[in-house]
Amino acid sequence: MKIKLILLTLILGLNFVCANPPAKKRILVYTKNGKGYVHKNIAASVGALKKIGEANNLIVDVSDDPSVMTIENLLKYRCLVFSNTCNDIFDTEEQKQAFADYIQRGGAFVGIHSASDSERSWPWYTKMIGGKFKKHPAFQSFEIKVIDKNHPSTSKLPETWKKEDECYYMDELNPNIQIVLAADLRTVNDNEKGVYPGRIFGDYFPLAWFHEFEGARVFYTALGHDSKDYSDPVYIQHLTGGILWALGKNPKEKLSKKSIQ
Repeated sequence: MKIKLILLTLILGLNFVCANPPAKKRILVYTKNGKGYVHKNIAASVGALKKIGEANNLIVDVSDDPSVMTIENLLKYRCLVFSNTCNDIFDTEEQKQAFADYIQRGGAFVGIHSASDSERSWPWYTKMIGGKFKKHPAFQSFEIKVIDKNHPSTSKLPETWKKEDECYYMDELNPNIQIVLAADLRTVNDNEKGVYPGRIFGDYFPLAWFHEFEGARVFYTALGHDSKDYSDPVYIQHLTGGILWALGKNPKEKLSKKSIQ
């Protein structure tokens, strides 16, 4: 009788799980560009991010409308992905505050490529994403060194990844970032390399990193300029790993709001 009861309990439990599968996590892919250069890769990046969502049981919403940045609306999302945003990407201080509130309440953030070239006059945003775009040499093939092989965004990469991309140079780097990828500057063709970054960072320059910032998990990769990247399995693995890390267990939600710095 006891065995029958145990079996019945297991069957009922399985039926409950099948009838009530785990709720899908919802993410927002944000692609707003202000006045200035707009990347041609946005459509390809959105398509790739939707496929990443399908493969990982995620609901993916997409918008380039800053009106989505309200405290109430952002409560729906487990992660915000800024895909090739650039220049001024918020219209109002209220939208900026809603975004900051989301981060400070334990949200998650992923920045792709020119996301570091967004909101350059907002110091808080620079600290959050980890650095501010300064310049880049011509699009070219160069070598990228894996600094942290244990991170999900790099665990499947070779120790040296040879890739065509824009080698972003950034400044105002947040000292708390944990670097996972760095450009080998010895392989970058740039006549002005001695001006910046010069020898400040030695032979390597950070390209991708993660950190926890004011309660949120933040991942950023400077890679992804070319539309073809978003059909490249190696780059997709890198991007997927960063998103899944950001979606990991977040620090305890903060109860108080902090003002924008």
